[in-house]
Amino acid sequence: MNEAQPIDKISLLRLAFSGLADEELQEMAALSDLRTYPAGHILCHEGAYEEVFYIIADGNASITKKVSDQDGERVLRIAARGDLVGEMALIQNAPRAATVRALTDCTVLEMDKKDFETMLSRSPRMAINIIRTTLDRMRENDQMAIQDLQNTNKILHQLDRNKLEFIQVAAHELRTPLTIVKGYVNLLGTFIEIKANPSLIEVMDGILKGTDRMHEVVNTMLDVTRIDNDTLKIHAAPVPLKRVILDIMNELAVAASERGIELTLTPDFEAPNINGDPTLIQKALYHLAVNAIKYTPDQGRVTLSARPVVMEKNVPGVEISIRDSGIGLDAEHHDLVFEKFYQVGDVTIHSSGKTTFKGGGPGLGLAIVRGVARAHGGRAWVESPGHDETNFPGSTFYLQLPIDPPDHSV
Repeated sequence: MNEAQPIDKISLLRLAFSGLADEELQEMAALSDLRTYPAGHILCHEGAYEEVFYIIADGNASITKKVSDQDGERVLRIAARGDLVGEMALIQNAPRAATVRALTDCTVLEMDKKDFETMLSRSPRMAINIIRTTLDRMRENDQMAIQDLQNTNKILHQLDRNKLEFIQVAAHELRTPLTIVKGYVNLLGTFIEIKANPSLIEVMDGILKGTDRMHEVVNTMLDVTRIDNDTLKIHAAPVPLKRVILDIMNELAVAASERGIELTLTPDFEAPNINGDPTLIQKALYHLAVNAIKYTPDQGRVTLSARPVVMEKNVPGVEISIRDSGIGLDAEHHDLVFEKFYQVGDVTIHSSGKTTFKGGGPGLGLAIVRGVARAHGGRAWVESPGHDETNFPGSTFYLQLPIDPPDHSV
């Protein structure tokens, strides 16, 4: 750190603070010092509590903010002669919001916090100047952030479209060979040699179960692409809701009993018949039930309930809830779990299986639930006190549907 060549402090201060009286400028000049730092020197450290205010007198400095460990720092602006640096941290008694680094040999006018606060208290015009400068910077940063968000959104949208197109192609390509495999396996099952061999029958059953599971995943993938492509159209018909729910419970009864999970209806279960797409509603309820079983430990409980409700704009509807005694869900995931492919926790340590505890999956079921709800003019959400694999607080997922879907639902 070396003493800089003489610089006219008054001229510099007049550039930084227009409208100040000569006596104010002279007082500031007396309270400040000129110093020169080499290129690369850090004037302000992001996150640090420091007590110096700077005005760039000569040279340039970069103002950067850390985005993340992966993305590193982002340049917010380049400071040049007459620019203020580090004033907001002193005013707020807060850590530095950014890092300021000399790009060249940089001469600055320095004032410590105590003198800076003294000047602010004596000169309202100086305070107004600083406020105006700060607001201008905030506006520039906001515009920069908005532009970055727009660019990022375009990229994410395109990546999402690419992913959906790949899923759609992959699902269609998988469907045909799976159908062929299943057909040949069924054909083999008619051979006398196969029927007479219990070991081969067991193998054939395993192959059939595997192909059925793959078919289910493929169909789920296609459902998601229809939702995201806005081609999920409902074909309204009377839906005996209680019958649909009982059918799903019967379908999952074996899987639940194998893990000792009690799958029941509440005593006050009241599900009025509604108009909607029976196939889509059945799929949504099925995914909710499977999700509840999957994240409930062995010997747990899954309880289904339904009741009439009045939705927004006084629309009559029904609310179906599925409450489990599972691991629960932290608030930060309550919306994200309905996004396609979203998985809570580390998917690499999940076991495989549709209803095994914390079993892995494509992460599409709850996305379908939300898509079906929206297609009917309803909504889906979750409530949970948080994630806890010791006390198992559980979660309750809700599906709310109108008695009659709007004509424009797609």
